[in-house]
Amino acid sequence: MTLDRQRIVAEAVALLDAEGLDGVTTRKLAARLGVQSPTLYWHLPNKAALVTAIAEAILGEQFGEMSPPEPDERWQDWLVGLAERLRRALLAHPDGARIISTAQLSMKMAAISELAMSALVARGVSLRDARVIVLTVERFTVGHVLEEQAPRPEADALQGFDMATFTEQHPTVVAAVTDYFRPGRTVDDLFRDCLEVVIEGATAKVGPPP
Repeated sequence: MTLDRQRIVAEAVALLDAEGLDGVTTRKLAARLGVQSPTLYWHLPNKAALVTAIAEAILGEQFGEMSPPEPDERWQDWLVGLAERLRRALLAHPDGARIISTAQLSMKMAAISELAMSALVARGVSLRDARVIVLTVERFTVGHVLEEQAPRPEADALQGFDMATFTEQHPTVVAAVTDYFRPGRTVDDLFRDCLEVVIEGATAKVGPPP
Protein backbone atom coordinates (compact mmCIF):
# COMPACT_ATOMS: atom_id res chain seq x y z
CA MET A 1 0.00 0.00 0.00
CA THR A 2 1.33 3.43 -0.96
CA LEU A 3 2.43 5.55 1.95
CA ASP A 4 0.83 8.99 1.67
CA ARG A 5 -0.07 11.77 4.08
CA GLN A 6 -3.70 10.65 4.40
CA ARG A 7 -2.69 7.14 5.44
CA ILE A 8 -0.08 8.46 7.88
CA VAL A 9 -2.57 10.79 9.56
CA ALA A 10 -5.24 8.07 9.77
CA GLU A 11 -2.74 5.76 11.47
CA ALA A 12 -1.65 8.58 13.77
CA VAL A 13 -5.26 9.09 14.90
CA ALA A 14 -5.53 5.34 15.53
CA LEU A 15 -2.34 5.53 17.58
CA LEU A 16 -3.80 8.44 19.54
CA ASP A 17 -6.93 6.40 20.25
CA ALA A 18 -4.82 3.49 21.44
CA GLU A 19 -2.22 5.28 23.57
CA GLY A 20 -3.19 8.94 24.02
CA LEU A 21 -1.09 11.94 23.03
CA ASP A 22 1.95 10.88 25.06
CA GLY A 23 2.05 7.65 23.10
CA VAL A 24 2.07 9.36 19.71
CA THR A 25 5.70 9.28 18.61
CA THR A 26 7.23 9.08 15.17
CA ARG A 27 8.94 5.85 16.18
CA LYS A 28 5.68 4.14 17.13
CA LEU A 29 3.87 5.56 14.14
CA ALA A 30 6.58 4.35 11.77
CA ALA A 31 6.42 0.88 13.33
CA ARG A 32 2.63 0.73 12.81
CA LEU A 33 3.13 1.71 9.17
CA GLY A 34 6.00 -0.72 8.65
CA VAL A 35 8.53 1.97 7.67
CA GLN A 36 11.54 3.72 9.15
CA SER A 37 11.00 7.03 10.99
CA PRO A 38 12.89 9.16 8.40
CA THR A 39 10.34 8.06 5.78
CA LEU A 40 7.63 10.00 7.63
CA TYR A 41 9.59 13.24 7.40
CA TRP A 42 8.85 13.49 3.68
CA HIS A 43 5.20 14.07 4.63
CA LEU A 44 5.37 15.47 8.19
CA PRO A 45 8.74 17.05 9.04
CA ASN A 46 8.40 17.02 12.84
CA LYS A 47 6.17 16.18 15.82
CA ALA A 48 4.50 19.61 15.71
CA ALA A 49 3.40 19.04 12.12
CA LEU A 50 2.10 15.59 13.09
CA VAL A 51 0.05 16.96 15.99
CA THR A 52 -1.43 19.68 13.77
CA ALA A 53 -2.34 17.10 11.13
CA ILE A 54 -4.09 15.01 13.80
CA ALA A 55 -5.95 18.12 14.96
CA GLU A 56 -7.16 18.78 11.42
CA ALA A 57 -8.39 15.19 11.13
CA ILE A 58 -10.21 15.32 14.48
CA LEU A 59 -11.95 18.60 13.67
CA GLY A 60 -12.78 17.42 10.17
CA GLU A 61 -14.93 14.64 11.61
CA GLN A 62 -17.40 17.17 13.00
CA PHE A 63 -16.80 20.14 10.72
CA GLY A 64 -16.84 18.71 7.24
CA GLU A 65 -19.57 21.21 6.38
CA MET A 66 -20.20 24.52 8.10
CA SER A 67 -22.84 27.15 7.50
CA PRO A 68 -23.85 30.44 9.15
CA PRO A 69 -27.02 30.83 11.21
CA GLU A 70 -30.36 30.58 9.44
CA PRO A 71 -32.08 33.95 8.95
CA ASP A 72 -34.55 33.29 11.79
CA GLU A 73 -31.97 31.70 14.13
CA ARG A 74 -30.46 33.63 17.04
CA TRP A 75 -26.69 33.86 16.70
CA GLN A 76 -26.45 32.93 20.38
CA ASP A 77 -28.22 29.59 19.80
CA TRP A 78 -26.14 28.94 16.68
CA LEU A 79 -22.92 29.63 18.60
CA VAL A 80 -23.99 27.20 21.33
CA GLY A 81 -24.46 24.53 18.67
CA LEU A 82 -21.05 25.30 17.17
CA ALA A 83 -19.36 24.93 20.57
CA GLU A 84 -21.19 21.66 21.19
CA ARG A 85 -19.88 20.32 17.88
CA LEU A 86 -16.36 21.35 18.88
CA ARG A 87 -16.74 19.57 22.21
CA ARG A 88 -17.97 16.40 20.49
CA ALA A 89 -14.97 16.49 18.17
CA LEU A 90 -12.55 16.75 21.09
CA LEU A 91 -14.27 14.11 23.22
CA ALA A 92 -14.28 11.62 20.35
CA HIS A 93 -10.57 10.93 20.90
CA PRO A 94 -8.34 10.60 23.98
CA ASP A 95 -6.53 13.88 24.67
CA GLY A 96 -8.51 15.58 21.91
CA ALA A 97 -8.42 18.89 23.77
CA ARG A 98 -4.67 18.60 24.32
CA ILE A 99 -4.22 17.96 20.62
CA ILE A 100 -6.17 21.08 19.64
CA SER A 101 -4.49 23.30 22.23
CA THR A 102 -1.05 22.06 21.13
CA ALA A 103 -1.62 22.26 17.38
CA GLN A 104 0.14 25.06 15.55
CA LEU A 105 -1.82 27.03 12.97
CA SER A 106 -4.78 24.70 12.49
CA MET A 107 -6.49 25.70 9.25
CA LYS A 108 -9.72 24.00 10.30
CA MET A 109 -9.80 25.86 13.63
CA ALA A 110 -9.13 29.10 11.75
CA ALA A 111 -12.06 28.31 9.43
CA ILE A 112 -14.33 27.75 12.44
CA SER A 113 -13.25 31.09 13.92
CA GLU A 114 -13.71 32.86 10.58
CA LEU A 115 -17.24 31.54 10.18
CA ALA A 116 -18.22 32.36 13.77
CA MET A 117 -16.80 35.88 13.78
CA SER A 118 -18.25 36.74 10.38
CA ALA A 119 -21.65 35.39 11.47
CA LEU A 120 -21.67 37.67 14.50
CA VAL A 121 -20.49 40.69 12.52
CA ALA A 122 -23.30 40.05 10.02
CA ARG A 123 -25.76 40.30 12.93
CA GLY A 124 -24.47 43.70 14.00
CA VAL A 125 -21.84 42.70 16.56
CA SER A 126 -18.70 44.83 16.28
CA LEU A 127 -15.57 43.14 14.94
CA ARG A 128 -13.80 43.59 18.27
CA ASP A 129 -16.67 42.11 20.27
CA ALA A 130 -17.10 39.27 17.77
CA ARG A 131 -13.46 38.29 18.17
CA VAL A 132 -13.61 38.40 21.97
CA ILE A 133 -16.87 36.41 22.11
CA VAL A 134 -15.72 33.69 19.70
CA LEU A 135 -12.29 33.41 21.32
CA THR A 136 -13.88 33.13 24.76
CA VAL A 137 -16.32 30.43 23.62
CA GLU A 138 -13.58 28.44 21.88
CA ARG A 139 -11.19 28.63 24.82
CA PHE A 140 -13.93 27.80 27.30
CA THR A 141 -14.85 24.73 25.26
CA VAL A 142 -11.27 23.48 24.93
CA GLY A 143 -10.59 24.17 28.62
CA HIS A 144 -13.78 22.40 29.66
CA VAL A 145 -12.83 19.32 27.68
CA LEU A 146 -9.26 19.43 29.00
CA GLU A 147 -10.74 18.99 32.47
CA GLU A 148 -13.16 16.31 31.29
CA GLN A 149 -10.29 14.33 29.75
CA ALA A 150 -7.84 14.83 32.62
CA PRO A 151 -6.85 11.61 34.42
CA ARG A 152 -9.06 10.78 37.39
CA PRO A 153 -7.47 10.24 40.82
CA GLU A 154 -6.09 6.76 41.24
CA ALA A 155 -7.23 4.57 44.11
CA ASP A 156 -3.99 5.17 46.02
CA ALA A 157 -4.52 8.92 45.90
CA LEU A 158 -7.95 8.52 47.49
CA GLN A 159 -6.76 6.46 50.41
CA GLY A 160 -7.47 8.30 53.61
CA PHE A 161 -9.87 10.74 51.97
CA ASP A 162 -12.59 11.54 54.48
CA MET A 163 -15.78 12.48 52.66
CA ALA A 164 -17.59 13.36 55.87
CA THR A 165 -14.90 15.87 56.82
CA PHE A 166 -14.77 17.26 53.30
CA THR A 167 -18.56 17.76 53.35
CA GLU A 168 -18.36 19.49 56.72
CA GLN A 169 -15.68 21.86 55.47
CA HIS A 170 -17.28 22.51 52.06
CA PRO A 171 -21.03 22.16 52.62
CA THR A 172 -22.12 24.53 49.84
CA VAL A 173 -19.91 22.87 47.24
CA VAL A 174 -21.23 19.41 48.07
CA ALA A 175 -24.83 20.62 48.24
CA ALA A 176 -24.51 22.39 44.88
CA VAL A 177 -23.06 19.34 43.15
CA THR A 178 -25.71 17.08 44.66
CA ASP A 179 -28.51 19.47 43.73
CA TYR A 180 -27.30 19.97 40.15
CA PHE A 181 -26.80 16.32 39.30
CA ARG A 182 -30.25 15.21 40.27
CA PRO A 183 -31.63 12.28 38.24
CA GLY A 184 -31.60 13.04 34.53
CA ARG A 185 -28.86 15.67 34.65
CA THR A 186 -25.57 14.93 32.90
CA VAL A 187 -22.20 16.51 32.21
CA ASP A 188 -23.64 17.53 28.83
CA ASP A 189 -26.18 19.68 30.66
CA LEU A 190 -23.41 21.21 32.75
CA PHE A 191 -21.41 22.16 29.66
CA ARG A 192 -24.42 23.76 28.00
CA ASP A 193 -25.49 25.66 31.12
CA CYS A 194 -21.96 27.05 31.63
CA LEU A 195 -21.71 27.91 27.93
CA GLU A 196 -25.01 29.76 27.99
CA VAL A 197 -23.78 31.86 30.93
CA VAL A 198 -20.76 32.85 28.82
CA ILE A 199 -22.77 33.65 25.69
CA GLU A 200 -25.69 35.39 27.38
CA GLY A 201 -23.19 37.47 29.37
CA ALA A 202 -21.63 38.49 26.08
CA THR A 203 -25.06 39.35 24.71
CA ALA A 204 -25.73 41.66 27.62
CA LYS A 205 -22.36 43.32 27.07
CA VAL A 206 -22.74 44.05 23.37
CA GLY A 207 -26.43 44.96 23.59
CA PRO A 208 -28.98 44.75 20.77
CA PRO A 209 -27.81 45.26 17.18
CA PRO A 210 -28.01 48.83 15.88
